[in-house]
Amino acid sequence: MATPEASGLDRFRSYLLVLARAGLDPRVRPKIDPSDVVQQTLLEAHAAVGQFRGETTSELAAWLRQIMARNLANLGRDFTRAKRDVRREAKAPDNPGESNARLEALLAAGGSSPSRRMDRAEQLLRLATALQHLPQAQREAVELRYLTGLPLADIAQQLDRTAPAVAGLLHRGLARLRELLEESDPP
Repeated sequence: MATPEASGLDRFRSYLLVLARAGLDPRVRPKIDPSDVVQQTLLEAHAAVGQFRGETTSELAAWLRQIMARNLANLGRDFTRAKRDVRREAKAPDNPGESNARLEALLAAGGSSPSRRMDRAEQLLRLATALQHLPQAQREAVELRYLTGLPLADIAQQLDRTAPAVAGLLHRGLARLRELLEESDPP
């Protein structure tokens, strides 16, 4: 893979947005929108695209995750200064690497098989794009369960729904996610 073009970086937007939503504590979201973190990450990647030394899509995804992790860490530091100390109101953001591992686990749960020849990073991009096409409530439930690892009761509380309602959202969300992934499968 040659040096990625700026337009090529944009295909990672959905993937980065999923990781940003998982890595940014919900109590900080009124102050910072996950899409702002993605935009900053892509802006920095575009500016530093000549420094990318990888060869594969997986390496490019890892490079972008590294930039995002730095941006999330900077946000954490910025919001723990004197008057803006959010530690009183929120925990520190998760590590995007952990969210990526959970995203890969969700991909495996969604029917990924070893026989597929597609690059793992390409599969993650497809999964992130499919997540964006879920209804908001289903997407939030799936991300909270499988990316942040919250138990059903905590998700119900956070979404202000009953546990059975959240279970239904998860069931329908995963079923729709499988459909979307099958529709986007290469021949």
